[in-house]
Amino acid sequence: MGNSAGPQIIAAVDGSASSYQAVAWAAVDAVLHHCPLRILTSLAMPDFGPDKALTEADVEWLRRDGERVVTEAARVAHQATPGEELDLATEVIFASITPTLIMRSAQARILVVGSRGVGAFQRGLLGSVSSAVTHHAHCPVAVIHANSALDPVSVSKPVLVGVDGSDNSVPAIELAFEEASRRKVGLTALHTWSDASGIDLPHSGWEAARESEQTLLAENMAGYRDRYPDVSVIRILKLDRPVRALFEESLNAQLLVVGSHGRGGFASMLLGSTSNALLHTVECPMIVVRKGLS
Repeated sequence: MGNSAGPQIIAAVDGSASSYQAVAWAAVDAVLHHCPLRILTSLAMPDFGPDKALTEADVEWLRRDGERVVTEAARVAHQATPGEELDLATEVIFASITPTLIMRSAQARILVVGSRGVGAFQRGLLGSVSSAVTHHAHCPVAVIHANSALDPVSVSKPVLVGVDGSDNSVPAIELAFEEASRRKVGLTALHTWSDASGIDLPHSGWEAARESEQTLLAENMAGYRDRYPDVSVIRILKLDRPVRALFEESLNAQLLVVGSHGRGGFASMLLGSTSNALLHTVECPMIVVRKGLS
């Protein structure tokens, strides 16, 4: 079962292909960060009313199925980390998965979920669990889509981070540098300096605005080169909408890291429009982190 001391990585699994991809990614990240991995599945069923109470046989069937799911998840985790010491624990619970994950995220280093669960058949649809935890978790949340980016080609790609100049992008930059350092890859820092398309922007003042945004990007990245000298950094400044620019650049990244909301985001908003839109569109793994959570 493994030792669960220290900051855990929690991976939720439900038997879906997406959740097993999440487990594989979580296992690799656990080895990279020397963290225990806790794999969790829930047997909770929807409330069908008092006349539909589960029988003892139903409960036993659910328990066996839950054990089957976590056993397969453990196999996937070990297969993703051959030759590595993986501190692994599995747990089958009857409590509802979403509130359980949100509660346990308060003591976790990162929460890892698949983008779609069992029964989610619509392409691009973010599952209810992954959607809820990215909005409400107390720690960074990694959402893994159909591609866990663990193949030989993907693992050589850089980590991509969105930099918007807001305080909320600071923990995202910090986490992105750490992930790039541990994965021994470069970091791409992308900053878009207008929400408008370039063809709609007047030419007057364009150069001055660009210089101002270059300075902002440089200020946001200051100090990290000294702290992470092993990470080569490419800065990209684009006159484009952030969602489109980050999506296009994510095609050449093994991981995308963003803040939960950026410039213009109200404090009461738990997830901004950019990060929310990217969760529904990017194919590579994506981590959402809020200020104070990294």
